[in-house]
Amino acid sequence: MIKLNWEARLAIVLVAMSICIYSFKLIFLKNPSDTANYIFNALGFLPVNVLLVTIVLNKLLAIRAKRERMEKMNMVIGTFFSEVGHPLIQEIAKRDPDINRLKDSLIVGNDWDAGAFAKVRKKIAGYDYRVGTSATDMVRFHELLSSRRDFMLRLLENPVLLEHESFTDLLRAVFHLTEELNRREDFSCLPDSDCAHISVDISRVYERLIVQWLDYMEYLKNNYPYLCSLEMRTNPFDVHASPVVLK
Repeated sequence: MIKLNWEARLAIVLVAMSICIYSFKLIFLKNPSDTANYIFNALGFLPVNVLLVTIVLNKLLAIRAKRERMEKMNMVIGTFFSEVGHPLIQEIAKRDPDINRLKDSLIVGNDWDAGAFAKVRKKIAGYDYRVGTSATDMVRFHELLSSRRDFMLRLLENPVLLEHESFTDLLRAVFHLTEELNRREDFSCLPDSDCAHISVDISRVYERLIVQWLDYMEYLKNNYPYLCSLEMRTNPFDVHASPVVLK
């Protein structure tokens, strides 16, 4: 016995209903020519119905679904910055010799608009992300990332993130740095060449962190001002940042 799925069963029911309605019209109203004209008129409009349903309606549903996915995605990104991103930015920025050239541009204000964000993106695109690291610095990075490893692994289990290429690239860079540090037992005896290699990995994370953080701040600014307010008051680039509202 063939089992029909719900789509096939629905199609049979709808076709049967149409047959019953037209049969009722022929039997009781006895106007076959009018019925035939109506059928052909309906068939003539059928391609337009298909156009409206398959293209226009599906497009609207796809836009809504994408918006919902973006909402979920940005919730995950916000959690990442709360747990990993902010402390990691602070630790790396402390070791950036040119941070004074950059940090003032990253203190987001209430008056920022799309043009202000675009201007800062242009500036950070040409920034030289160089981070100096010592053995003590690498120990600190190792402790920080190792303590958040389980959290980041759970992030990768979220299928929503697969659609966010830039954030996935950031996670990949952070995981690579974590693995590089985990596979070294003693940071005090590393040669200069290996320290330079790890510095490159840290700089890669640093660049992606700033770009993603700025995108996230613009999203909050446009959609959730109250969340953006807290982010601005705890800005990792602002040495005077405080969650306490003073005025």
